[in-house]
Amino acid sequence: MRNFLFLICCYSVILSCEDTKKTEQVSTEITTKTITKDAPIEKKKPIPTIEKITNENVVPFLTEYGNNNKETKVKIKTRLGDINIQLFNDTPLHRANFIYLVKQKYFNETFFHRVVPKFIIQGGNSDLPATNKKRFALGDDYLLPAEIKHPHVYGTISGAKEYRENPDKKSHPYEFFIFLGQPVSKRHLDGSYTVFGKVTSGMDIVEKIANIDADEGEWPIQNIYISAEIIE
Repeated sequence: MRNFLFLICCYSVILSCEDTKKTEQVSTEITTKTITKDAPIEKKKPIPTIEKITNENVVPFLTEYGNNNKETKVKIKTRLGDINIQLFNDTPLHRANFIYLVKQKYFNETFFHRVVPKFIIQGGNSDLPATNKKRFALGDDYLLPAEIKHPHVYGTISGAKEYRENPDKKSHPYEFFIFLGQPVSKRHLDGSYTVFGKVTSGMDIVEKIANIDADEGEWPIQNIYISAEIIE
């Protein structure tokens, strides 16, 4: 009889333990659901939009931007080495435009896409879809009013032009060239293209780039990628 009572007690304890486990399990599941329900939902941050530059707003836009962004020194990086440039303050629209594009990282992943020994290297374009996307986002149909104040000398930086028949001599905003020719080769450049800066160090790199192998269209056989950053 004593053994029988002992077995009944043990059986009761076992049932009690199982009930406790089940209760704890249910409670845990409810808590988990409650946490999930009460957890804050992370809101997606809106993608910032920027004002596009157009031919209508180009002057006020770049004038204001230039007043708030006074930098004049930029480093252009390539696989062949770095080129440091100084932008001129007396070509304020071109200076502001160049600084704006550097800060918007436009030049990153563009190329020096035209190389002519003893004449120029031209940069700011590429055959990558990303380049056209950047232009569309920033403004793909504006030109820079001419600011012709400096002659072309060895190492100067000028704005390219979208087309030759350009009576207002406006510059293409995204492409530039570095001059490395002799005075005789600049006669058609002076008075037609805006010089807005000069190379302060790295002309040996410019010479290397100018002399790499290129196709019949003066496009380098091996792309010369560009990245640009503000120095000060």
